[in-house]
Order: sequence, then structure tokens, then C-alpha cells
Amino acid sequence: MGSKSEINRRQFMTAGAAAAAAFTIVPRHVLGGEGQTPPSSKLNVAGIGVGGMGSGDIRSVASSENIVALCDADRNSIERNKKDFPNAKGYTDFRKMFQEMDKQIDAVIVATPDHVHAAASIMAMKMGKHVHCQKPLARSPYECRQMGKVAREMKVATQMGNFGQAGDGPRVLAEYIKAGAIGTVREVHAWTNRYGPISARGIARPKDTPPVPPNMDWDLWVGPSPMRPYHPCYHPFSWRGWWDFGTGCLGDIGCHEMSAAFKALKLGHPTAVEACSSNHQMPPEVTRETAPVSSITRWYFPAEGDRGPVTVTWWDGGLKPPRPEELEPDREWCEGDGCMVVGDKGKILGHRLIPEAKAKEFGKPPQFLPRSPGHWKEWLDACKGGKPAGSNFPDHAAHLAEVVMLGNIAIRIRHRLDELPKTAETEALRRGGSPEKLKWDGENFRFTNSEVANALLNPPYREGWTL
Repeated sequence: MGSKSEINRRQFMTAGAAAAAAFTIVPRHVLGGEGQTPPSSKLNVAGIGVGGMGSGDIRSVASSENIVALCDADRNSIERNKKDFPNAKGYTDFRKMFQEMDKQIDAVIVATPDHVHAAASIMAMKMGKHVHCQKPLARSPYECRQMGKVAREMKVATQMGNFGQAGDGPRVLAEYIKAGAIGTVREVHAWTNRYGPISARGIARPKDTPPVPPNMDWDLWVGPSPMRPYHPCYHPFSWRGWWDFGTGCLGDIGCHEMSAAFKALKLGHPTAVEACSSNHQMPPEVTRETAPVSSITRWYFPAEGDRGPVTVTWWDGGLKPPRPEELEPDREWCEGDGCMVVGDKGKILGHRLIPEAKAKEFGKPPQFLPRSPGHWKEWLDACKGGKPAGSNFPDHAAHLAEVVMLGNIAIRIRHRLDELPKTAETEALRRGGSPEKLKWDGENFRFTNSEVANALLNPPYREGWTL
């Protein structure tokens, strides 16, 4: 018989070998947690919508992951990206891509126009794929809510493309508020001033019908929206202002500029929303088609927990909130995009107290929130079994986007009156009246005082398309 130490050594080696053997046969998905990719593996990523923003998105992960498929209704976008990703398979229809490459795809990056976000993302999630989707997540409140629901049910890693959420600024904002730097928060103001070529607005549908370019599958590009003739005013760039394809300035920038305040204040369902816009003075052929050149939208949030009631107001098209008295005369005010949080004892502009003298006097607020490793790394880590990303669908992005889209309904309720049956409400709207506020029942997902508004919560999909 050997010594006791030799026996212990043999037992250790035998046990170690057995453990190593067991490790090698553990299924891949178990190593990364339920529905997750193991941390040691590269993700096989597909891009859906790879022109413009989508092209940059796939490059943001290409250094660490495998780009295995490129999908776009415009074949030119596929070919341009093929130069950098020659082994990626090209598709014009994401449904065919998923059918043929199901087992080869771990995650997708969706950067199509807004009207295809939900159809592509929900199909991917139902197949167990992780999803990064550009803001504003979806085009209608119903799509937004479904995006959060499916992500929660499928337990996949998700992230909306509001990149600023990963910066230090939103965390500092929350820390200032918690530290009492501005007292009790009463108001939030957010704004943008997007110029026309980025988002054509306040115009009617073109009457000419140029031929579809040979590189385009126009039917696939229109997707779930009502079919209309091709025109270069929609593709490749200016789709954002058209209601059938985009969500206007509010959808474009709202999920960027409102995100930090939503998190810091833990804003739930608003009780009401109202809006006025330049479209209210435009003919139906304009208002039915495109977002307004300028608008003001306001949401009313009730008191919750230790927070009092809060109003959130959105301004665009050159409209802006009053300049705060606290801002130094030489400081720039309301140019481009921005956000301001107003309390009963002060204001935060962006992520900094104003005036500068108060910021210096108060100093840095106590840190209680962990800092982010970066927007894309948040998502990739979550895909590989890490904690949920900062703008994941179930916890943040779906709710934020839903509330933003309620604002667009407040803008749009007069738009389709000529198509609706005559009721007391539609007749009042035709005369220029409207509910003072659209009253929102978030739990039951309906407006309690406007069936015209309810009809816009979930616009029908074109035949052949579904969530």
C-alpha cells in the first residue's frame, strides 16, 4: 500500500480528471446560463438593415464577434458590407435568413427603418436570438410593449440603441437628484432641432412614381406598412418623417434625451398626454403622411413612492423651453439636443447643476451607481451570461419607447378624420376641438377618453406580416 499522501494524490487526480471530462460534455447553452452564450465563445451575429447606422453597428462588434449574415432590402448595402465581411451570407428577407441560418445565428443587430424594428426583433427573440435594436425600439405603443413582453418571456439579452445611456452623465444625474441637489423634482424638459434633410416633415406624399431601382426589393422594404409606390424621398435616408415608416423628431431623439430622467425618477405610466404642433394647421394630405415641422408634447406622471408628480415636456423644430434664470448669459441655450430637470431648489442642465457656481459649491454627488463598461459591451456581456444591459427591453427600453410613442399619438389624433365614421368625438375633432388631454390607462393599455387615439395604438400590419 502506498502512503496516505500518495492515496490523496491519486484521489485528487482521479476526481480532477472526472470533473474535466464532465465539463467537456456540458451543453453549450448551460455554460452561459439559460438561453445564453458561454462567456468564452464568440457570438455569431447577423445584421438586419446594414445601410447607414446598421453598417456602423455591425462594425462596433466585429472586432470581438463573428459577422455571419447581412440582411437588407437594398442589395447595394449588402455588397458594400461584403467587402469587409466576405464570409457573411447576404439576404434581402430576414425571414428567409432565419429559416436557413437558425442554428448559425446567436444574436442580431436590427437597424432597419422604424416600421420593421418590431417584426424583425420579435421574430429573432422568439427563435432565442439576442437582439440589439436601434431606437426608438418600435413605431407604435403596442409594438413597444410586445418587444418588452417577448424579451422577458424568452430570457434573451437585449439592448436599445440609445448609446448615451451607458455614459457617466445619466448616472451623475440620478446621483444629483438622490443627493437632493435640486430638491423635489417637478419638471423635465427635453428637446431637439433636427433639420429638414435628416427628417423631412410637414409635406404631402409625392405624386410622381419613379421606377424602383434594380438594387431594391421595394415590397420587402415597405414590409408591414401599407404598400405605396417607390420614391427616393423614402429611401435611402429620409424615411424618418413619414408616419408609415418613421416616428418623426420625437421618435428619433426622444429615447435619447429622456432616458436618463426616466431612470433617475423611475417614471412609470403617465396618466395623460397632450400635444400641439405645426401639423394642426396643415391639410389632411400633409398631416396624414408626415410628422410636424415643430411640436410640443407633454406627459403627466403621478406621484409614486417618495417622488411627487412630474411633467415631462418635449420641444422640437426650433421650439424650446424658457431660458432658465440660473444659466449664465454667455452659456449656450437649447441648441441641438438636450434635457433639463427642474426641482424646487434648482435645475440640472444636461448632467450638470446650473449655474456653474452652484455646481462648484455642491461638488460631486455621492456615487451609488456602478459605471458602465460601454454600451456595446453591456449587451455583449449580457449575451454571454452577464447582467442585463442598461437599456434592455423589459426593464427600460420598451417602457420608455412606449411612452414616447404615446406622444406621437397625441400629435396625430386629427390626422385620419376623413377616413373615420362620424361620431361625437370625430365631429368635435373636425371642428378643431379635442380632449384637453388624452387620459391614459397604462395597466389596461388604452385611452379612456378617445377611441380615435386608441385606433392608433396598434396600426394593422399589411397581409403577410405579423408579430
